[in-house]
Amino acid sequence: QVQLVESGGGLVQAGGSLRLSCATSGRTVSTYVMGWFRQAPGKEREFVAAISWNSGNTDYADSVKGRFTISRDNAKNTNSLLMNSLKPEDPAVYYCAAKYGSGRSTTVYDYDYWGQGTQVTVSS
Repeated sequence: QVQLVESGGGLVQAGGSLRLSCATSGRTVSTYVMGWFRQAPGKEREFVAAISWNSGNTDYADSVKGRFTISRDNAKNTNSLLMNSLKPEDPAVYYCAAKYGSGRSTTVYDYDYWGQGTQVTVSS
């Protein structure tokens, strides 16, 4: 089993930055694809970013491209989502997820493990 714990959420002004972190434990996830998703009230969970096991490839939702950066440190079993230029449409609960296998995916149902989420709030 894999346990994921997110941290780093909070309240930030529009235009500001936050760094979310995801710590993993249990089975090593060094060969897993790691992803971030978010869910706003009344909306479906949506893809934000994903990174391949060796950090060689990344994917981003169009809405965050150029503002968010995903990274990982396999030696520390962590990955991060740096969020810059936060906008009023970014607030949500952000979830870290792990997908077994090498193929990256933007689909919620392809991910095998999930964290409990961390709240991001943006004030205008």
